[in-house]
Amino acid sequence: MAAMNQTQVTEFELLSFSQGRPHLFALFLAVYLATLLGNSAILSLVSLDPHLHSPMYFFLSHLSCLDLCYSSVTVPKILANALRPRATISYGGCLAQTFFLMWCAGAECALLALMAYDRHAAVCRPLRYAQALSPAACAAAAAGCWLWGLLDSAVHTLLAARLSFCGAARLQHIFCDVPPLLAASCSDTRPNELTLHVSSVFVGLGPFLLVVISYLYILATILGMPLATSRRKAFSTCSAHLLVVTVYFVTANLNYNRRSSGSSPAADIVVSVLYCVLTPMLNPLIYSLRNREVWGALRRAVGATPGAPGHSA
Repeated sequence: MAAMNQTQVTEFELLSFSQGRPHLFALFLAVYLATLLGNSAILSLVSLDPHLHSPMYFFLSHLSCLDLCYSSVTVPKILANALRPRATISYGGCLAQTFFLMWCAGAECALLALMAYDRHAAVCRPLRYAQALSPAACAAAAAGCWLWGLLDSAVHTLLAARLSFCGAARLQHIFCDVPPLLAASCSDTRPNELTLHVSSVFVGLGPFLLVVISYLYILATILGMPLATSRRKAFSTCSAHLLVVTVYFVTANLNYNRRSSGSSPAADIVVSVLYCVLTPMLNPLIYSLRNREVWGALRRAVGATPGAPGHSA
């Protein structure tokens, strides 16, 4: 019976966009354009400027690529539905959106942990930094992050494809994700919920603990530096990444671990927007605002300081 009901589902109605909302279209369009501009600029600068050919910026370019994918998975469909009187997404499109969204989420968790290790190696073990993070090692580690997210996403999407939906298939959300699908399903969702919680531990909490441990070592090393200028330089280099990690993991935890608390659909949507839409826009801003190397690369790119050497943060 469940399988028959499931095969009859051809589309989902997104109830949070039950009426056209042009003002939301303008807001999401502005955020999306800013995301595309900021992350594309980071990718271009890291690719073209030799001063940024280091492990830190190699991983940052992968983060920008992930954030571009993150936004492009959800925002274009949000923009289309914001202008329609009835917001819908096809069944196959919903599963595809869930797959790519979870892929980006898992990969970004692993990548942020890898970036924390990069900062730990640079600050705590500078003499071994080049050996530990050789170009081959960086490429393998980055590929591992993408593969980690892919495997996690495949499991969640396969389980979501087994769900059945009775009557009208309606999601109290503005895009497809695992928690809204579980809330709308009329079948047994306990395997999905168990998998989601286990995944939250290994894919979310695990990398976050690695980040915390790395920064505890970094903090101890910074406090032990003899010169105030050295401490300030090391802290400035790491503070941007720590802010990105905090914003991302806090919103991710709220997104996937608050569904049983009885929160309102509006609150869930706000958390999801912070997690999937605003964070990809903020990441390049956070990394560039206090980073002299990025600003130096930007000035060289526009010809303000042709041939000038880079300056560290």
